[in-house]
Amino acid sequence: MSVFYDRFERHAHGEGLKEQTTHYCPGCGHGLVQKYLAEAIEELGVQDRTIAVSPVGCAVFMYYYLDVGNTQAAHGRAPAVALAHKLANPEAIVVSYQGDGDLAAIGLAEIFAVAQMGAPITVVFVNNAIYGMTGGQMAPTTLPGQVTATSPRGRGRAEGQPLRMAELMAQLDGPIYVERVALYDAKQRTRAKKAIRKALELQVANRGFAFVEVLAECPTHLGMEPEAAEAWVRDTMCAYFPLGVKKELADAEPLPAPPRPDFDAEHLLAVVGATVAEPPRFASGFPAHLDPRDVGIKFAGAGGDGAQTAAMLLTHSAVHEGFDATHIPSYGPESRGGTSFADVRIAAGEVLSPAAARPHVLVAFNAPSVARFAPQVEPGGVVLYDSAAVHELPPLAAGVRAVGVPFSTIAGELGRPRVKNVVALGALVAVTGILPEASLLHTLRETLARKSELVPLNEAAFRRGVEAVAA
Repeated sequence: MSVFYDRFERHAHGEGLKEQTTHYCPGCGHGLVQKYLAEAIEELGVQDRTIAVSPVGCAVFMYYYLDVGNTQAAHGRAPAVALAHKLANPEAIVVSYQGDGDLAAIGLAEIFAVAQMGAPITVVFVNNAIYGMTGGQMAPTTLPGQVTATSPRGRGRAEGQPLRMAELMAQLDGPIYVERVALYDAKQRTRAKKAIRKALELQVANRGFAFVEVLAECPTHLGMEPEAAEAWVRDTMCAYFPLGVKKELADAEPLPAPPRPDFDAEHLLAVVGATVAEPPRFASGFPAHLDPRDVGIKFAGAGGDGAQTAAMLLTHSAVHEGFDATHIPSYGPESRGGTSFADVRIAAGEVLSPAAARPHVLVAFNAPSVARFAPQVEPGGVVLYDSAAVHELPPLAAGVRAVGVPFSTIAGELGRPRVKNVVALGALVAVTGILPEASLLHTLRETLARKSELVPLNEAAFRRGVEAVAA
């Protein structure tokens, strides 16, 4: 089976003349590099165990072309994702395929860390001296004097000097093979194909980390015809980035076989002190009175108010009840004042988006949180707020019910101001019926298992929140 798909679905659903048309510009080097990569995979017979990792950039749609395992990575994070694949499945042949704006900029720390580890993965680094996909901005490898969208007078001293990535990689102890190749004529293309195959062969033999830098043309952002772009790479780019092998440890022995990853659920849970036993369930069904399928709750307050902990406790309780639930915290400067928040989603089936931009319920611990988020609550929803801290409400959507409970006053009466978030959870259950009281109390006891002396206080805080609503 060819490593290239018979039809590319990228354009026109793979129909007609476009069924084998890539998204690359005419004269772009990416197509050749991927051709050599595909041929090496096929020649080495490793198609069924190859995983290609491509991040943001011109290679983002490589999965339309190569019939191998494919993973998309966040910008710059392809080496970290590749390492995770290799550790989880040591038999996999993992290729991190990256451009210069990706690997040499936001991903610089990742590539250095993984290369120094010496993990047996293959990195193919396409260097066209420009940010290609995003509009032709200056890249870490843009040449001195080169004009780009963000260096209109040419790269000068103020922009710093270009990074020679192959030379930097060669100085590290981890890599065993580093080479820079080009594509500007038939001889260089042959060398490029051999280098890419060699980098894969070293991984197949489990010998170590291999890095191939490919100088590639970008006629679009150079503003040149393809032949002129090839000449520019040959005459200008190669002068700054000399071709050749930068490091080769010919006597590198195969690495010892890594330990097999353990995916046994019971064993892994035992390592962290957990169990496969299902927790007790107290809910008779999903809280469909709030939403038939997916309920959004936002907790918001200042740093120290406990909004994040309250969100975590509610999420764990929902998971214990067998629902799909997510908790997305938001930190930042708000931890020192202002308002921070956490979004919780609880779904009858699967949470499709963890954000709660339009929550059904807002639990607010301070005035800035009410001012910022209360107007966003869905019509017919609930705003539950600390009436000891909030004295004025903004305009609310139709049917939104505002309930004030003095969380901080009640917590102060209990002698522990920090438990106001647990008071809020009790009030939340009483106001909305989102989960049974027993469900939250079980999670509280479970969470405080190693601090059992705090259980009575937190149970009292929870019950006081329930009573405050009933009063």
